Amino acid sequence: MTSIAIITTSRADAAHLRPLVAEIDRHEAFKLTLLASGAALAPTFGTAGDAWSALGHPVDERVESLLDSDTDVGMAKTIGIATLGLSETLSRLRPDLLVVTADRYEMLAPASVALALRIPVVHIEGGERSEGAIDQQVRDALTMMSHVHLVTTRSAAARLRAMGEEPWRIHHVGAGSLDLMRQSPVHSREQLAAILGVDVSRETVVVAHHPLTIAQDTAEELPEVVAALQSSGRPLICCYPNADAGNRRIIHAMKDLVRDRRDSGLFTNLEPAVYWSILRHAGCLVGNSSSGIMESASIPVPAVDIGDRQKGRERARNVLTVCARREEIAQAIERGAGRAFRDSLEGLVNPYGDGSAAPRAVRVLAALPPKEVLLRKAISVPVDQAELTLA
Repeated sequence: MTSIAIITTSRADAAHLRPLVAEIDRHEAFKLTLLASGAALAPTFGTAGDAWSALGHPVDERVESLLDSDTDVGMAKTIGIATLGLSETLSRLRPDLLVVTADRYEMLAPASVALALRIPVVHIEGGERSEGAIDQQVRDALTMMSHVHLVTTRSAAARLRAMGEEPWRIHHVGAGSLDLMRQSPVHSREQLAAILGVDVSRETVVVAHHPLTIAQDTAEELPEVVAALQSSGRPLICCYPNADAGNRRIIHAMKDLVRDRRDSGLFTNLEPAVYWSILRHAGCLVGNSSSGIMESASIPVPAVDIGDRQKGRERARNVLTVCARREEIAQAIERGAGRAFRDSLEGLVNPYGDGSAAPRAVRVLAALPPKEVLLRKAISVPVDQAELTLA
């Protein structure tokens, strides 16, 4: 039996991992251990790790690491603390495979520990681009430390091949979050009103805005975003930002936006089914979240992608890409929320998949070669010695 450890560090990756966890649990050849660390264990961000119990697979191992900080130094120290904690946990467990996800900075810790312990790493969502955040470098670093790649799009697979990864290690499966979306119930407006305490209509704007981690001032885009939302006058459903440096300024700004407004609210951790149901009934999604890039096209809902955080990311035509200037943002909100634009999205195909990623991923995991083969990575990029010169 193959032992597989999967780690979750935030509410975001939980939505991507749930279908895979369920699929592995059903497979007789696998023994699964679920680990949680980082913001997944933080009450400030909704303690996403606790939600796994209700889904049938509670967290098996908890590794506390997130500092109560809002700085880049806090982020760096969190990586160190997570590395120490996971060194103890993974050395005790010694799984046959470790699964890491996407591009969160906390994921550097489990991948580094696994590398030292000679545990093959499976990376989900490698090969994508998000040039306006440190996420890009994190994602590419995880690629280099990983031995198997479960990618969401054909272009991501091509990029990994261009980075020198051997083709047999790269598998195009799609985005796991789309599996969960396909399986989740759709809540009615009335049900959402009971859950949220506010109504959701075609006038509603859903806001999911995160720190711009590559910038010196990670909340530099915030004033323009806030000004545009204020000028729109539309009801707002605001989501908490990620646990990155600068998140508190965004939280405070969102609290101010919805204060004394009975038609608006700020929510710490919306269940995926609730979040996606809101998007089905709302006018548009605004911010710089990857959900506006990856999941929105499957609804489909207009998504206004602001600034540089998701720069370079493959996107469907429901995404309106704008600079972080209030006039552009406000115009895009009005265009996206308009009936004509929404009607034009009928039949839209999502480049991130069809909602069957987890079964494909499990078939890949079941057919992997032995550990000794996985660990010996080769560089497949040809090197022209004639072009090499001394510095």
